[in-house]
Amino acid sequence: MNYNEKALILHEEKKGKIAIQSKVPVNNRDDLSTAYTPGVAEPCRKIHKNPEDSYRYTSRGNMVAVVSDGTAVLGLGDIGPLAAMPVMEGKAVLFKSFADVDAFPICLDTKDVDEIVRTIEFMAPSFGGINLEDIAAPRCYEIENRLRKSLDIPVFHDDQHGTAVVCSAAVINGLKILGKSIDSIKVVINGIGSAGSAVARLLLHLGVKEMVLCDKYGILYPGDPSNDFMKEKLAQHTNPNGVKGNLADAMKGADIFIGVSAPNIVSAEMVKSMNTDSMVMAMANPDPEIDPAVAKEAGARIVGTGRSDYPNQVNNVLAFPGIFRGTLDVRASDINEEMKIAAAYAIAAVISPEELSETNILPAAFDERVAPAVAAAVSKAARESGVARI
Repeated sequence: MNYNEKALILHEEKKGKIAIQSKVPVNNRDDLSTAYTPGVAEPCRKIHKNPEDSYRYTSRGNMVAVVSDGTAVLGLGDIGPLAAMPVMEGKAVLFKSFADVDAFPICLDTKDVDEIVRTIEFMAPSFGGINLEDIAAPRCYEIENRLRKSLDIPVFHDDQHGTAVVCSAAVINGLKILGKSIDSIKVVINGIGSAGSAVARLLLHLGVKEMVLCDKYGILYPGDPSNDFMKEKLAQHTNPNGVKGNLADAMKGADIFIGVSAPNIVSAEMVKSMNTDSMVMAMANPDPEIDPAVAKEAGARIVGTGRSDYPNQVNNVLAFPGIFRGTLDVRASDINEEMKIAAAYAIAAVISPEELSETNILPAAFDERVAPAVAAAVSKAARESGVARI
């Protein structure tokens, strides 16, 4: 039986993967009068007098909404809100399992940016954070940007920033092995959707000076008619030498290739054209941009993918549970760049110098050291950057 068959049986038998469980007993009249009327009126009065007490008297401080419109679900694309629910339920399970964060899946039956933003704004009082999930680009950028401005709780699009944080951790540790500094390398990123654009922005914050971005039209440059607003913005801060052409042109002399695009689009010849001691992170799923064995044979010293059956898996579960745990612990109003960078360094630091190797630059998904380390680093960064409220 394969995983598809096993998953179908699991979801049917359990009727989904999550349930609501009470924290308190309701076994007698006193229990009922305390958990509900008349006793419940007193915390209501307290919160009405001081809205911040909602964190003191309700589950809000540990509750995250996992929100999707079902337009970019895993590798399935635009399958709609009903079909997206198993993934959102799964995300809620991961939040709870890895960081003891309660999460509730919400799938919206609209693709309208204004409607999505307003819906999330209306329901925000019930939650301590918003995790946007599987919303197609470029709408996801506008939705996140508007919500970050209008809400006083953190908003985090995991497809963008979770991938960026873990990929950055891989780069941090990979450079230790390669013996190169982040400000001296050339990075090529193929795929400038939600994940690729976020990886690019975070690596620029980390100190990468020479970066070339590619999409299906070729190398990104300012003024390209195919650029959306996010690509045009990235074009202004990348490709410092003004290179034009295709992916093969971009990869010449590169130190690191990062793929968040499509299967089998990188050839052995492209890898051979990279610098010595190169790193290839081919993260298209389920089939990477180049077979890891082919990349190694072509000269890549370090190879990673998005798959669990190869070394150096870039898995978002290393990031988002700990990031939200740390954010909620200090009641942060935002998840800013400082917090993401702290998370990347924390993930990288889980791998000790003795453990670090060409096939072990990232912790395993079930490494119990990760979420607490990320949470602590994120909380500290939130305090230092001024967005923590406790």
